[in-house]
Amino acid sequence: MCCKDSNEKFFKELDEFIENIPDKQGALISVLHKAQSIFGYLPQDVQKFVAKKLDIPVSKVNGVVTFYSYFTEVPTGKYVINICMGTACFVKGSGDVLGEFEKRLNIKVGQTTEDGKYTLQILRCVGACGLAPVVTVNDKVYGHFTKQLVDKVLDEYSE
Repeated sequence: MCCKDSNEKFFKELDEFIENIPDKQGALISVLHKAQSIFGYLPQDVQKFVAKKLDIPVSKVNGVVTFYSYFTEVPTGKYVINICMGTACFVKGSGDVLGEFEKRLNIKVGQTTEDGKYTLQILRCVGACGLAPVVTVNDKVYGHFTKQLVDKVLDEYSE
């Protein structure tokens, strides 16, 4: 019962957000960002809701969701750890950083820890090559990252 009530509250919040957009044409990405911030991910029922509210095909919504790596169709952990694997980051050791996160969390890329706390992902480029290698945790960016910093970052998000 709690989850159904929560979902109704989330859909109501999303509906209010969409209703307050003056020009809905071209608003798909901003609506998807809002939906993902509300729900934590974009399951099919949320995509169908967005399509209906914006009067566009579900296939278009799903195409955007699956094209952009920021969006996810599956639940993620409380803390999403992204390791940049772009050329500059990779050359400066992001592969070792990734390996250390996988070892410490006992998960592989694309997986979430059993407790739902951490999800491990890779990015192709963050656009911060001068800070290579780069790791992000949710919206916080860590530059010049080394595998020795993995435990420190995990401790920072251990709550």
